[in-house]
Order: sequence, then C-alpha cells, then structure tokens
Amino acid sequence: MAAVAGIIFSNLHDRNIPELTNKRTMASVPFACRYRLIDFALSNMVNADITNISVITHYNYHSLMDHIGSGKDWDLARRSGGIKILPPFITAYANQSNTLYNSRLEALLSVGHSLRFREKYVVLSDCDAICNIDLNKMIEDHIANAADITIAVKKINADNYDCSSTVVYKSDDNGNIRGIELYNPSLKGEQDVTMNIMVMSTSYLQELLLDASAHNYTSFTRNIIAENMNKRKFRIYRHEGYFASVNSFNDYFALNLQLAANKQYRDELFGQKNRPILTKVRNSPPTKYVDGAEVKNSLVADGCIIEGIVENSVLFRGVKIGKNTVVKNSILFQDTFTGDNVYLNCVVTDKNVSIRDSRVLSGHETMPFYIEKGKMI
Repeated sequence: MAAVAGIIFSNLHDRNIPELTNKRTMASVPFACRYRLIDFALSNMVNADITNISVITHYNYHSLMDHIGSGKDWDLARRSGGIKILPPFITAYANQSNTLYNSRLEALLSVGHSLRFREKYVVLSDCDAICNIDLNKMIEDHIANAADITIAVKKINADNYDCSSTVVYKSDDNGNIRGIELYNPSLKGEQDVTMNIMVMSTSYLQELLLDASAHNYTSFTRNIIAENMNKRKFRIYRHEGYFASVNSFNDYFALNLQLAANKQYRDELFGQKNRPILTKVRNSPPTKYVDGAEVKNSLVADGCIIEGIVENSVLFRGVKIGKNTVVKNSILFQDTFTGDNVYLNCVVTDKNVSIRDSRVLSGHETMPFYIEKGKMI
C-alpha cells in the first residue's frame, strides 16, 4: 500500500449549528453519547494506516486540542508523523482585510507552507462526515484507475433528503465525473451526494495550490473540479454503508436520536470488523441504574446515574437523572444534572447544565429546545 497522509478541516461547517459551535469547533461537537465529530474522520484514516494527519483549525479550537491531546487514543503519539494541529495565522496569502478562510481551498492556502508531506498520496476530509468508510479500498480504486482526484459519494434518494446545502456529482458508467449540481433543492430520484472526502496525489495537491494562488481561486468545487473535469480524470467512489452530515441543528438532533433507535445504522457505523471508531478514553465508572429506573431505545455513556425514566434519548458521560424524572427524545451533554420530578421532551442540554426539581421543559422534534453550556434552570 502506498504511503498516504491525511488532512482534516475542523471549522468549515461551524455556521450549520451555531448553537453548538459558539464556543467549540464543528470537529469537537459531541455526538452519539461518547464521540466527537472528528473521531469519525480520524478513525477512518487511522484504520487505513494513515499516521501523518494534519488538522486545519480556524478558531474556538481549545476543546478540540483538549480532546485530541497527544493523539495516543488513536495511536498517533509518534516521533515521526502523528497528528498536528495547524492553527490559523495570517500569511502572505491573506487578503487586504485579513479575514480568515471560508472554504477548503482558502484553508489549504492559508497553511500551505506547513503541508510538506513525504507521502505520495493525501486524503482530505471534512470533520462532519459521519461514516465508517474503508479508505484503503478508496485509495486502491484511485490508484488502479490512475485518477487525478477521487471523491467519495453516497447514493441517496433525493426525494427524502435535503439537497439544498450539498453537492451532487453526475458520473458516467465508468465512474468519471461529468457534471455537478450545486445547492439545488429541486433534485429528485437517486443522486450521488458528496461525502466531502477526497484522495489525490501530494504532487497534484501542490500543483493545485500553486495554480489557485496564482489565479486567486477560492472554491475547490467551482474552480478546481467544475472547471477541470473535462481535462483531468476526476472520479467518484461510492460508499455503501451509513453516512450522514450535519447541515443544521435539527439535523444534529434527528441524527442522534436516529442512531439511538436504529440498530442497523449503529452496526454499520460502529460494528465494522477491524474498523473501530476511536475516541478519547476516560476512566469513568459504569453507569448506575437505581431500582425503579427505566431506559428504552437510548444511547447511554459511562459514568451516569439514572433514577428516573429515559426514552429515545442520548446521554453523554456523567449525566444524573433524578427520581421520578422523565427524559424523552432528548440529548443531554456531559455532566448535565436533572433534579427530581423533572420532565424533558425534545431538549438538548450543553455541558454542565443543571435543571432543578419539578421543571417541565419541552421543545418539538422540528424545533428542539436548547440550553447553553453551564446554565441553571
């Protein structure tokens, strides 16, 4: 297998869920009771023996650095390679107003002088691609077909999917990209939706960055893919397993509850042999279920104490559910405390939230009620 490096974009989709990214990056948003969104991109790379990974940040990356640490939980604490956080800084590329990047291409240009890989190939991934993809097969497909860029896609039925904030690729029978649909909510039928995971050679990436810098290009999709798909060999690679991306706060809420309720999705994501989803390990005690506690169709992390009823919900580490408290269709982040006789429905609490006795809080599945970090109600 050829040597491969990895690049992860940690901030590109922060605007999708401002409620949760006000004080953290998209990459460090908690997901599925014990993970952060970046865990999926990191694990996909590590499972493909990619051990030289750069994470391009933007701002609010303190929690991301705390989560990743030295990278030992992903076996990335290495003398050679390992994981590197590339923080934002103003370079000669910066525009006159010194604003930070807004696209993948601008992100790459802003840290271009730090991207010095000895590996022959590079995998680029957004941090919100929730999937368990076999990158080895994707890289092998890229090499076997002598492609310039290979882009991972998921075939979906657009009738049941919001295509208004994504990119759809049109390809021929050989998998070569022949067209692109941008931000088109009127798409119908089966479509190949981008997973925002790409493979290319390191030399081609460097060539693209030089060209983009010379011509002031800003968009990978418009300026690189769309303008060159008839000149270069750009291919798709279809992923057959579970895939989701977070396009809104409602998406985030629905995806968490969907995983809690659907065993098939959980198996496709977390049950792949030899491809575990890794995360930061914490030495928490097992969850304690007090006599009378009831838990149904829920994801519950370790370190919780449950004295009440939990249904169709996701509980992160250290959550305390009081006596006679009912939690339904809700997501409770780490160290959320609920008192006795509390009723929660369609509620999302950030970390360290305290809900006092006898409080009744309810949102709706189309508009969940969000409580900020550290609040007491």
